[in-house]
Amino acid sequence: MNTRLHPTIDHVTRRIIERSAGPRAAYLATVAQQRTSGPQRAGMGCANMAHTTAALPANDKLKIHAERTPHVGIVTAYNDMLSAHQPYETYPEFIRDHARTLGATAQVAGGVPAMCDGITQGAAGMELSLFSRDVIALSTAVALSHNVFDAALFLGICDKIVPGLFMGATQYGHLSAAFVPAGPMTTGLSNDAKAKVRQQYAQGLVGRDALLESEAQAYHSPGTCTFYGTANSNQMLMEIMGLHLPGSSFVNPGTPLRDALTREAVRRAVMNTGRTGGEAICLADIVSEKSIVNAIIGLVATGGSTNHTIHLVAMARSAGVLIDWDDFAELSAVVPLLARVYPNGSADVNHFHAAGGMGYLMQELLGAGLLHGDVTTVMGQGLATYTQEPWLDGNTLAWRPLPQQSGDTSVLRPVSEPFSPDGGLRLLRGNLGRSVVKVSAVKPEHRVVRAQAVVVSDQQDLLSLFNAGQLEKDVIAVVRYQGPRANGMPELHKLTPPLAVLQDKGFKVALVTDGRMSGASGKVPAAIHISPEALADGPIARVMDGDWITLDCERGVLELEVDAATLAARTAKHPDLRHNAHGTGRELFGLFRSHASTAESGASPLFGDRP
Repeated sequence: MNTRLHPTIDHVTRRIIERSAGPRAAYLATVAQQRTSGPQRAGMGCANMAHTTAALPANDKLKIHAERTPHVGIVTAYNDMLSAHQPYETYPEFIRDHARTLGATAQVAGGVPAMCDGITQGAAGMELSLFSRDVIALSTAVALSHNVFDAALFLGICDKIVPGLFMGATQYGHLSAAFVPAGPMTTGLSNDAKAKVRQQYAQGLVGRDALLESEAQAYHSPGTCTFYGTANSNQMLMEIMGLHLPGSSFVNPGTPLRDALTREAVRRAVMNTGRTGGEAICLADIVSEKSIVNAIIGLVATGGSTNHTIHLVAMARSAGVLIDWDDFAELSAVVPLLARVYPNGSADVNHFHAAGGMGYLMQELLGAGLLHGDVTTVMGQGLATYTQEPWLDGNTLAWRPLPQQSGDTSVLRPVSEPFSPDGGLRLLRGNLGRSVVKVSAVKPEHRVVRAQAVVVSDQQDLLSLFNAGQLEKDVIAVVRYQGPRANGMPELHKLTPPLAVLQDKGFKVALVTDGRMSGASGKVPAAIHISPEALADGPIARVMDGDWITLDCERGVLELEVDAATLAARTAKHPDLRHNAHGTGRELFGLFRSHASTAESGASPLFGDRP
């Protein structure tokens, strides 16, 4: 498309390119060296090759030994505890069979762990969640370290899994690669109805049986949870970056179209090796400064998960691209909100997909000069193909133009009639540090809160105060010592229902924390990811009960109303956090906690900078 790029997007992209010049050049040099040397199969010792192919069928062995056809490695996050990943159980054989029809071969290179934040919310296991991303990155690198593959397919969906797979995959950026989704479960109990029961349970109006029945009706079958949290934000990111096939992110599991898209992903990975007559396209060709900017644009245009103000930073750094929260905020200021998907609306991702989905979204953004179209994707050059939708012409997969109008403007709108003129992701600055807030689901009348602080160092303490009726007032809840160094930065999703109850009663309510909220954070303003965190002697460690705080989402201000001299004179008294280091495997993650970077640099012990 010839539409002129928006000047702010051009400016931010140029700034990122300049900022990243050194690390990006070093990354690309490593990729070039690996690309030149290629897989080691040709020079392998006979014993090494025998180990590689020992368990394979005879015909596959012959092909690999002859070194004439592409060999595809599969890195899978399959387990059947996560509904989103359960469909992957049958993918390896499906992929192997289809690779053979293409004259290629495929093996499962390795598996990576996949944990569910929905299961571990509020429990000790959640303190392993963020760093599971870095474990997945390490596991991906181990899986591909045998260096016998020409291409790789990455099977993953949920919160930390896709970022971790991505971070590991970039270390093998010389390979042809594609990410392969499995799709969302069909629509169950509406998100509004589910949220209502959660709030009723928080108030003691219904019991556990009613709550469990409600949740089971919402999360009811194989496939990704249908709300627009981090898992589905992951899928959006992979598609808008060109690492998924066009229109493939939100096709339900177990359907003929889903199977056809998976077969095509295998074909593309094989073709992009350049060994079967196609153009050679490697992962590092696709992942660039422009594709990272496109990812941020997609995030803010859809009201995606705030977790990606951490994950996307770490993902970009793994490919030598340096981004920060200023980039998110400046892009959010000029990119309109085009989607309303729960928790930013009542619809789920199935409704979003039916209304036009990713194809319509990118069509609108490209047409308005709000997206880089001149990028490389698994389909080749440019994003034009991504403005089409996949369909089955008989048994043949094809792409066709989308309608020029949204199928449902209550879910998905054109740039000319957005839900909001900006993306709703704001950077907050002040004497408490830097943090982010997502306001796309926060009503305008709730976006400015001035109230006295109630300070706790554990989310359970705040829940206890709520249950005791001690929060029936205007309040800013300060929940600290929840950063990556303190306890692995668990999500504080359990705080959403009680704070929403207080807001519904007419109180001015907000949350201030150095921790994370769920990808489903919603209608209560929440200043999250405060950097520096309390354990790193950030100012949040010196807030006291009763201090006045102003949280102003409109002006981008988070201010503790204490003069600088008084604040400096206060001594932070860190609580005893030794319990965070024991039980549920937390002993194993001490190295990760002690070497974690700030949230703004990705909260990673692998690719972040120490504060």
